[in-house]
Amino acid sequence: MAYHFGKFAWFEHVSGDTAKARQFYEKLFGWKVKSFAPGSYDVIHNGEEFIGGMVNGEAGDGAHWRSWLSVPDVDARYAAAVAAGAKAVMAPRDYPGIGRGGTLVDPTGARLAIWKGARADRADVDSVKNGDFDWNELATPDPQKAITFYESVFGYTHEDWDMGEAGMYHLLKDANGRARGGLMKTPHEGAPAMWVPYVKVEKADDVAARVGPLGGDLLVKPMDVKDVGRIAILSDPFGAALGFMTPVVKA
Repeated sequence: MAYHFGKFAWFEHVSGDTAKARQFYEKLFGWKVKSFAPGSYDVIHNGEEFIGGMVNGEAGDGAHWRSWLSVPDVDARYAAAVAAGAKAVMAPRDYPGIGRGGTLVDPTGARLAIWKGARADRADVDSVKNGDFDWNELATPDPQKAITFYESVFGYTHEDWDMGEAGMYHLLKDANGRARGGLMKTPHEGAPAMWVPYVKVEKADDVAARVGPLGGDLLVKPMDVKDVGRIAILSDPFGAALGFMTPVVKA
């Protein structure tokens, strides 16, 4: 099986109303959300691809997008994360026929799930399709503390990008040198730490124009980032943050 340890292999929307979440995101991105069976897990389809899920959260969870990180041994990495200062949220458990996973809050306050699937991770590609998840970014009040944690527990290395007025951006790379996510300081004092996945779209401005009428808000209006593309971040009707981007076309 082809596992890609260090890759964010799955993304889940957690809220108190999956039916309402489905309506918002299907109209926004053209996704189709289908259940395996009545009352079962809801899977996000982008065309023929399974790219994520939607679940009802526990009381007090708050709406969010949960990022699942592929690891070689869930129990070992979970224990290492707790020893390195993470907070245990859901101890490792089996999902019969699907895999094993557990949920943590990292030492800076960002929620993270770790995972080892019964089947291979989705293949790495140079360019994902529009509507698929294309990036994952940690906004944290303490970037150095986060870097130390993710490098020591999950074996990442990092590369620094000077973004000028926006500050320093840190690329997290896996053991093979492939960039798996970004890390930056929260833009506002007091803002909570969180992982924010990004969806690739054809035209970020067109998607942004649909957010408000569908009941969401724009946290970051479409903006150009040199050598990256045009990006924006929304808050959905439940308050969960999600980014979207139109990448630059590389020669």
